[in-house]
Amino acid sequence: MRKIVINGGKPLTGEVAVSGAKNSVVALIPAILLADDIVILDGVPAISDVDSLIEIMEIMGARVIREGETLEIDPRGVKNIPMPYGKINSLRASYYFYGSLLGRFGEATVGLPGGCDLGPRPIDLHLKAFEAMGAKVSYEGDNMRLATESGQLHGTHIYFDIVTVGATINTMIAAVKAKGKTVIENAAREPEIIDVATLLNNMGARIRGAGTDVITIEGVDYLGSTRHQVIPDRIEAGSYIALAAAVGKGIRVTNVLYEHLESFIAKLDEMGVRMTIEEDSIFVEKQEALKPVNIRTAPYPGFATDLQQPVTPLLLKAEGRGNLVDTIYEKRVNHVPELARMGANIKTIGSTIIYDGPNQLTGAPVKATDLRAGAALVTAGLMAKGRTEITNIEFILRGYSNIIEKLRALGADIDIIEE
Repeated sequence: MRKIVINGGKPLTGEVAVSGAKNSVVALIPAILLADDIVILDGVPAISDVDSLIEIMEIMGARVIREGETLEIDPRGVKNIPMPYGKINSLRASYYFYGSLLGRFGEATVGLPGGCDLGPRPIDLHLKAFEAMGAKVSYEGDNMRLATESGQLHGTHIYFDIVTVGATINTMIAAVKAKGKTVIENAAREPEIIDVATLLNNMGARIRGAGTDVITIEGVDYLGSTRHQVIPDRIEAGSYIALAAAVGKGIRVTNVLYEHLESFIAKLDEMGVRMTIEEDSIFVEKQEALKPVNIRTAPYPGFATDLQQPVTPLLLKAEGRGNLVDTIYEKRVNHVPELARMGANIKTIGSTIIYDGPNQLTGAPVKATDLRAGAALVTAGLMAKGRTEITNIEFILRGYSNIIEKLRALGADIDIIEE
């Protein structure tokens, strides 16, 4: 078993660079299956989800060369083979193979997706879109089979009942090589959707409206070679900004796109966090007294659900009471008992998190229950007096590139140990 061990209570300083966006790259890599030539991605984060996706691509016959943050993918040798449950269920984003395989071969047999347990995360809207485009769905053990009678999806008009990032991206990927025009209404607007559309358009796709609530895709027959820079990870950026405000005495977070973080920055401003926003970086000063705030997550451009947990330790420094409500994932409260174990005055009432501060945390053995909960515990461990041991760290390594090295460079006493 591996643990992250932190000896906390030390103020951090320096500069930390944000890596490429996890939530982009986990869709970009499956989308490259549609290409008819070599595609290069720059700014690929060193996370275990990327390792899993590369392994899946290679099993299917793609040639992948990885050098640092650059991936060169040649998908021309990919075969339409069933992807077994054991390989595919290690990450949630495996469902993007549904769209890319359907788009390329007109059929797909893929294991059901895995990932973090955040409550109900149905893929019914993905399947609704695929069925509207001509695919039939059946189940074979732990695998799902999607197949078209003609061997090709057809364009159609799709309206999503709720805003969904995954289904928006998956439908967009599937529609790129479909016959005719596909219109997606009530589409999600997250920056990662624009990033995937940019890659596909640079390959030769005809996608309009990404970043708005109506996306139009005209099907094409051929997608060529391109080179694409993955956008900075806004969730990693927010996590380090919150960490800097909680334990920093002057930290600059670089490779940041402020426009992707406006609702998050607005809440930190409301707390009284002192920051200087520059062209592609944010400098976070040493903080004094902070005010409590109430946070309610919402689809982009609202406060991101993925930042609810990473910001929680910072809120514990505020003087007074506040609350957080996650409207996206009802079970995104599993970090609360772990923080309470460290001495935090925090609790849940239903799906609402209530906190009172300020708090002095104390190191303790805690468990990461999902990716972003793990990020919260890392920050809490850095804030706490004494030694914190975090287990289930595989969740953290799924989404934060070189996190140990980055925090050590800021002066953190943090390490991974094997037991």
